[in-house]
Amino acid sequence: MINLIIWILKISYRMIKYTRIQRLVLGLFSKPIEWTRSFSSEISINKINDIKTKGQNLSNHEERCKLASVYRLVDLKNWSWSIYNHITLRCNDHPEHFLINPFGLFYSEITASKLLKINSSCNILERGTTTYGLNKAGFTLHSTIHNARTDINAVIHVHTGLAASLSTLKCGLLPISQEALICGNVSYHDYEGILIDDAVRQNITNDLGPENKIMILRNHGVVFCGNTIEEAWFYLMTFMTAADIQFHALSAASGIKNLIIPPSDILDQVQKVVKNNLANEQPLDGIQWKLGELEFEAEMRRLDLMGYETGYPYKKSLIN
Repeated sequence: MINLIIWILKISYRMIKYTRIQRLVLGLFSKPIEWTRSFSSEISINKINDIKTKGQNLSNHEERCKLASVYRLVDLKNWSWSIYNHITLRCNDHPEHFLINPFGLFYSEITASKLLKINSSCNILERGTTTYGLNKAGFTLHSTIHNARTDINAVIHVHTGLAASLSTLKCGLLPISQEALICGNVSYHDYEGILIDDAVRQNITNDLGPENKIMILRNHGVVFCGNTIEEAWFYLMTFMTAADIQFHALSAASGIKNLIIPPSDILDQVQKVVKNNLANEQPLDGIQWKLGELEFEAEMRRLDLMGYETGYPYKKSLIN
C-alpha cells in the first residue's frame, strides 16, 4: 500500500513538472515579452534598485541605479573577472565624490544600495549596505583619470580575454571595421606592473591625453571613459565588437599585410558622424539623444523586462 502511494506521488510530480515546462515553452513562442516577465518572477533575481528597501539614507539614488545596472550588464555579457576590476561614476552634486563597487562582491551581486561613495583620496563617505571595503590599488587608475580629465565622469576597466589579448598585440586596435573607426583614436599605456604606485599616475595622465576616451593598457586590459556612464558603456560594447572582428580577420588573413585599412579621411568622416550624432539627427519623437543613451536605454528595457528593476529614468516610455 505504501509503495502504491509513493508511486502515485512520483507520477503526479512528473505530470506537474511536465505541465510547467510545457507552459513555459509554449509561452516563449506565443508571447515572448509576457513570457520573460512571468519566467523572471519565478526565479530569484537580485533587484538593482533596492534603495527604498535597504538604503533609505543613501544619496545619489539615480546615479547608484545607473552604475549598478552597468555592473550587471558587464556580468551578463561575461565581461567581468571574479571580484576584480572597477566601474566608477562621478557624483553630480559633488564632482570630487565617486561611486564604486565594494571589493569582494561579484558584479552579479552589485545593487544600488551596495555601492560605496568615496572621495578622490579614497576615504569612504557612504559605506552602503555591506561591510566590504575599498580596493585602493584598484582605484589608482580610476582616480588618476577622473582627476586629470574633468570631462570624464565614468570609467570602465575590464580584463576580458578578448581585451587583454588585444592589449598584447604590437599593432593594437586596427582601424579595419566600422566599429573600430567609431572607437576613434585610442591611447596606449605600457605595462608598469600592478597599479599601486603613485609614480605611475603622471604616465597614465600623459598617455591618455586630453581627448581620447579609450586607453589600451599593454599586457593588461582596456579602460573606457565617458562624459556619462551611457557613453562609457557605448565605447565598451563597440570596442569589444571591434576586437572580435579584428581577431577573426587576422586569423583569416594570416597577418596584417592582407587586411584592408581605410584611409584616414574615412576615420575623420566616421568620427564626425559619431560625435555630432548625425545618424539620429532628426528623431520623430523629438528627443535629443547623447552618445550612447539610445543604446543604453534599450539595454535597460531588456533588464527591466527580465525583472531586474533597474530604476533607470527613461527618456522614452517603457514599451509594454
